[in-house]
Amino acid sequence: MPAVREFMRGRGIECFQAYGTADLGCIAYETDAREGLVVNEDMIVEILRPGTGDPVAQGEVGEVVVTPFNPDYPLVRFATGDLSAALPGTSPCGRTNMRIKGWMGRADQTTKVKGLFVHPHHVAEVLRRHSLARARLVVENQAGEDRMTLHVEGVAGDVAPIEASLKEVTKVRGEVRAAAAGSLPNDGKVIEDLRKYS
Repeated sequence: MPAVREFMRGRGIECFQAYGTADLGCIAYETDAREGLVVNEDMIVEILRPGTGDPVAQGEVGEVVVTPFNPDYPLVRFATGDLSAALPGTSPCGRTNMRIKGWMGRADQTTKVKGLFVHPHHVAEVLRRHSLARARLVVENQAGEDRMTLHVEGVAGDVAPIEASLKEVTKVRGEVRAAAAGSLPNDGKVIEDLRKYS
């Protein structure tokens, strides 16, 4: 946090960020360059679309999945539940390993619509069936009734087949809306719950 960093710097203490978990220890660390966090050389880090095993494009936000090289505590593709994004190139400090932006929120976006759980892997299945790449399921409530709308990039033509797949996969009827390529936010969200209960 910038405020803590400035507080400590005012007392002659230089602070650096680190990102880790209880299971894995330190996954990535900040260097003097202060341009993202360099991944620990003893780990393989992947950034995947939440709810799937699919890698995202460089710079796109996704879930941090880690494979450490620890013979005493072997883990393969450990899903942290955290969001981040890979940074291009190498650090100006000279370190050549992959860099990530740091912690950007949580990946678990499961929600309940009309009494049924809807998961990110449901959205991924609908996209797979129609050879589409990006979507966001928005859940709202109008007049006390849950409504869900799947905003999909790259749709041309009739959305009725996609709506049929959405209902078949989730068991809940929803609307599909075409979105312009690149218009959905790059924040790692697959499901966005906008319901208000006040």
